[in-house]
Amino acid sequence: MTLIGSANMDRRSFDLNYENNILFYAPDLTRAVRDRQQRYLAQSQPVTSDMVASWSLGKRLWNNTLAMLGPVL
Repeated sequence: MTLIGSANMDRRSFDLNYENNILFYAPDLTRAVRDRQQRYLAQSQPVTSDMVASWSLGKRLWNNTLAMLGPVL
């Protein structure tokens, strides 16, 4: 089974943002989605606490601003 969507388990997702998910029961689709996820993971780089500690004040402020505004954008 494959679950695709943007809804979180909170009222904002369902009531305010009208987000939805769809559940597929399709082994071929599930395999293709899983393969794509594995490719993304293979290309990704972890963000460590040491990396975050080395960020400049400006970068930290920018990232925190985006994190606060993201849910309302």
